[in-house]
Amino acid sequence: MDTHVHDRRRFLALTAAAAATPLLAACGAGFGGDDGKSDGSAADDVTGSFDWKREKGTTVKALLNKHPYTDALIADLKSFTEKTGIEVEYDVFPEDNYFDKLTVDLSSGRASYDVFMLGAYMVWQYGPPGWLEDLGPWMRNASATGAEWDQADFFPNLLQADQWSLKAGAPLGQGGQYALPWGWETNVVAYNTDVFTKLGLKPAETFEELRELAGAIKRKAPGAGFDGMYGIAVRGSRSWATIHPGFMTMYARNGLKDFTVQGGKLTPAMNTPEAVAFTEDWAGMVKQGGPPSWTSYTWYQCSSDLGARKAGMLFDADTAAYFQAVEGASPASGKIAFHPGPKGPNGSLATNMWIWSLGMNAKSKKKSASWLFLQWATGKEHLLKGAITHNHIDPVRKSIADAGAYKDKMRHLPGFIETFETVVDQTKIQFTPQAQFFDATTSWASALQEIYGGSGAKSVLDDLAGDLAGKVG
Repeated sequence: MDTHVHDRRRFLALTAAAAATPLLAACGAGFGGDDGKSDGSAADDVTGSFDWKREKGTTVKALLNKHPYTDALIADLKSFTEKTGIEVEYDVFPEDNYFDKLTVDLSSGRASYDVFMLGAYMVWQYGPPGWLEDLGPWMRNASATGAEWDQADFFPNLLQADQWSLKAGAPLGQGGQYALPWGWETNVVAYNTDVFTKLGLKPAETFEELRELAGAIKRKAPGAGFDGMYGIAVRGSRSWATIHPGFMTMYARNGLKDFTVQGGKLTPAMNTPEAVAFTEDWAGMVKQGGPPSWTSYTWYQCSSDLGARKAGMLFDADTAAYFQAVEGASPASGKIAFHPGPKGPNGSLATNMWIWSLGMNAKSKKKSASWLFLQWATGKEHLLKGAITHNHIDPVRKSIADAGAYKDKMRHLPGFIETFETVVDQTKIQFTPQAQFFDATTSWASALQEIYGGSGAKSVLDDLAGDLAGKVG
């Protein structure tokens, strides 16, 4: 399953020192995802015609998070070695200590690992200190990259999410390409079709309807034979990950921003009157229709409750529902449907996302071989196999999302394909890029808990904005 354990306290402690150091953007961390310059990249050393065998006999070391995408990769590694002659050694860690391990290794400069998994948000932490290789020069070099890799086949919003100038507040999609999208999640609503049918309910098209639905299910479901069922599962733990799925999606659909940016200076915006009103409404929805122990809820609890028929709805990653919906996976399997979720007041379906990405260590001594691995792991052949024979979804490539075999696999999940196709082009990272992201967003989750507990939303969010104003930018 997609773990997203998401209590990052140790990760934050480890990265705080790195974030406090001066930005090393001028130290050879090449810019230019699209500017045609490589700034002395090792990619310049690869010449001649493209050859998958050019690093035959090399061994690449990978650090991987325990995940279904990882399972699909490891199952197919023999194909990579046969294609290239490159061996891959790997270590796999569960997510609760994966980022500890990666952060320590990158910050040490030892380069114990050449390639690794990271989330797109981690580019904001790992990019400025110069820990990540800019992959732009590798992508642009026809000697290093085979034509069949087909950069244009990626959903452009996913590729752009890993591209940044390393400047706080600067938009994504400009600057260096510091990772490649590998597998991702869009945030939508999944619901139990049995309880919806029995109670005569329809998926919500507005946030007000969603709040009413959540309360109605919590009140009426037990009397309809769904003992202990509440209305809606959303995350609530004191973690940055509480903010990024359903909350940030609905926040963005309301036209709200986390920060405003003027002249490179970030000003917190989560305490505007509109943001205060939305946050009150969100906390009210959870009180009215959420789980009793909401402040401990992570990805795992939300997903599990949908599968256990404890939650009537889930507003979170589509994969969180997918792993409960597949045949035999849970008591609710075969009874879970998907919906894009409520539109904003102006019809917006802006959606936040999480992307598992693959990056290269800027200190690696085996960059040419590492790039061949990254190219293969994000290529059409491997990703199609992973999507069809394993659970490597959602696809980062258009050709796989459109493939008949993939659609046949997903078609038994009501609304999954239609929901994906409805929101995919409107899904992007809705946060403002900045190195203090994890710390700031964890504080935001803490503020949300206070409001849920009865504290006044305006005063809590004013305090949050005041605290963050001195820390970001």
